Amino acid sequence: MPAGVCGCCGPLRPRYKRLVDNIFPEDPKDGLVKSDMEKLTFYAVSAPEKLDRIGAYLAERLSRDVVRHRYGYVVIAMEALDQLLMACHSQSIKPFVESFLHMVAKLLESREPDLQVLGTNSFVKFANIEEDTPSYHRRYDFFVSQFSAMCHSTYEDPETRSRIRVAGIKGLQGVVRKTVNDELQAIIWEPQHMDKLIPSMLFNMQDNDDSERAGEENPASLAESCFRELLGRAAYGNMNNAVRPVLVHLDNHRLWDPNDFAVSCFRIIMYSIQAQHSHHVIQQVLSHLDTHSKNTPRVRAGIVQVLLETVAIAAKGSIGPTVLEVFNTLLKHLRMSVDFELGDGSRRNSASSLSSTRTKESEERIVQNAIIQTIGFFGGNLPDYQRAEVMMFIMGKVPVYGTPCHTLDTVKIGHQGTKRIQMMLLSSLIMVTSGFKCKTICAGLPAAFLEPLCSISLMEDSELRQLVLEILHNIIDRHDNRAKLRGIRIIPNVAALKFKREKISKQDVVFMKKHGQQLYRHIYLGCKEEDNVQKNFELLFTALALITIELANEEVVIDLIRLSIALQDMALVNEENMPMFIRCGVMALVAAYLNFLSQMVAIPLFCQHVSKVIEMRNLDAPYLLPEHVFREKCVFPDSLERDDIALYFQTADLAEALTLPGYNVERLAIPYIPQVTDRLPRRKSFVDTISLQVDIISNSLPDQSQLAEEITFETLKKAIDTTGLEEQERERRRQVMEKFQKAPFEEIAAHCESKANMLHDRLAQIFELTIRPPPSPSGTVTVTSGHAQYQSVPVYEMKFPDLCVY
Repeated sequence: MPAGVCGCCGPLRPRYKRLVDNIFPEDPKDGLVKSDMEKLTFYAVSAPEKLDRIGAYLAERLSRDVVRHRYGYVVIAMEALDQLLMACHSQSIKPFVESFLHMVAKLLESREPDLQVLGTNSFVKFANIEEDTPSYHRRYDFFVSQFSAMCHSTYEDPETRSRIRVAGIKGLQGVVRKTVNDELQAIIWEPQHMDKLIPSMLFNMQDNDDSERAGEENPASLAESCFRELLGRAAYGNMNNAVRPVLVHLDNHRLWDPNDFAVSCFRIIMYSIQAQHSHHVIQQVLSHLDTHSKNTPRVRAGIVQVLLETVAIAAKGSIGPTVLEVFNTLLKHLRMSVDFELGDGSRRNSASSLSSTRTKESEERIVQNAIIQTIGFFGGNLPDYQRAEVMMFIMGKVPVYGTPCHTLDTVKIGHQGTKRIQMMLLSSLIMVTSGFKCKTICAGLPAAFLEPLCSISLMEDSELRQLVLEILHNIIDRHDNRAKLRGIRIIPNVAALKFKREKISKQDVVFMKKHGQQLYRHIYLGCKEEDNVQKNFELLFTALALITIELANEEVVIDLIRLSIALQDMALVNEENMPMFIRCGVMALVAAYLNFLSQMVAIPLFCQHVSKVIEMRNLDAPYLLPEHVFREKCVFPDSLERDDIALYFQTADLAEALTLPGYNVERLAIPYIPQVTDRLPRRKSFVDTISLQVDIISNSLPDQSQLAEEITFETLKKAIDTTGLEEQERERRRQVMEKFQKAPFEEIAAHCESKANMLHDRLAQIFELTIRPPPSPSGTVTVTSGHAQYQSVPVYEMKFPDLCVY
């Protein structure tokens, strides 16, 4: 009886169990029984309510086979699960998926690499299935952790280790694909998951030992592909969580020095994300730079170089309001770098720390150069309308002596630190202005930019003046003519250089009328600086030539000739006791420029006079020509003879040469005197201020005789033609300033007192006329010689306003 009962139990088992059992052969090497698998699949499709039971039974068998190490049956069970998963897409598949994921988790938990790879492959197939309805309760936390652990596999066998890592990366890619597009699975972007996903990919991208493998068999290339896919799917609110683990990974593995891998990572990030999200990445790098503000110079330099690559890519698109934030942060770290380099002066006193101090300085220079390159490259890649604003922004940060600087406190770093910051910011301005093509010179050189720039050009440092001139070259040269003007020389044939030029616009004419004297003054004063070297004269020559090409009309040509003659006279008279090299250098500059100008205006008599003077100098005074004066073995004379007029350019001859073409040669007879047009002059003294105040007072009070002057046609004609009066006024101002600078103090005090008394007398007259009470029949009181007198005015003699009379 018991045997009969046992014999009838087999047919009484549920059909789904019999179908599941039939797919397993007696020998696992024979593989899945395909005919029975087709029956099981048909049964599952016909009765989808049985799917959960089929899955649970398969999971039970798989768990038992895993424990018994019957791996052949495990492979068959996973193959059956995969086929059922691909065939069934009904609503009842949800419970079956839970059984499937439970079996995949069992395989991943095992220590057998083959089972881990098998489970991962099944999960990837599941991840590629698009479900009709979202899952409200399914979570993938375990899979993220397990796949991340597989990505960091340290298996001894390299081949097996590579297989496990590839499987882990594929598993993470499957998790991303399964969850990133499901709004209910946004939890994948939370920090606890990103802190596992991102470092796992970066670890394999960094450990590129299997570079010979190709495609998906190479963990590094597969990790990079998955990394790009993840970043490409990142939404606006998830960018910070995606970028922060990258920065943490680079910190933990000390990959900022050297920073090749860091640069590569951020290139991938910037090219993978959407363009409108670029500013998030930049803000993250900037804040990370602030976090490492006290780290080693090489680490900070590495972060800045990564920022350079980031902004270089972002500048081609839209970066929004991040522009000023980038510059503010970089300038702050530039200042901090100068502090670190120059602040710890106590270390310099000990000889033992001298070498370490020099190493520290050289490393800080690396940081500073990286910041300069970032500022310059970032500004240089911006559109022209934004580049002009960036130029103004940087110029506003340059510390200028005599002006308040609220952005960079230069008190603590001293003169040397201030100079360093000036040079670095001007160097970055050179990079920003390189290739800048403004339509009008007013847009490139507004007054708010030109005035501080010219003030820096008057500093007593030749390197600063060189940087300022190079910035002017970049802005003025709008047709790329500067390359043809390299060096200072007597150009035999200017026409052969084929300069590109256009007719000067009205806006440029207005600019030269308004700011031309400012440019001339700074060129004039820059020529006589005693620390000038050959490069200074070369840049000054280039500046004059570019002004001629880009901004010169007939009036400007006359001004440039006057400026050249004034430079020649300055070198001859030598009131400031300049060295002979500077005097001869100025002479050579004038010769080279007038030779260039004469050929540009193409007036025969002008060219003949210039050529004649140059020829005489070649014979008798070669040290007055640029080809000789800048040689190392040039022999300079003890003095320059003013009587030998054949060696110098004569105003009368130039005026005669320019008479025929219609130039206003009358202005040539008026000597050029530099005007104080900017608000930031160098070496401004108290005496200069007094002289200007007295000058204004004396001009503001005309005589009564002038007020009563009769207005005639000649008077109006003289009022319109103010050219000569302006020159006379400039000469008079110069004489006043010289008087106050050179006269004894007692004389100056007496002069000021007389001016003040005159001012008080005039004010008393004005007050007497304006504050005098109206006439009254009862009489008014007047004071004469200290005695009060009463005067009565009859009513019929009083004058009333028209509105009061009726």
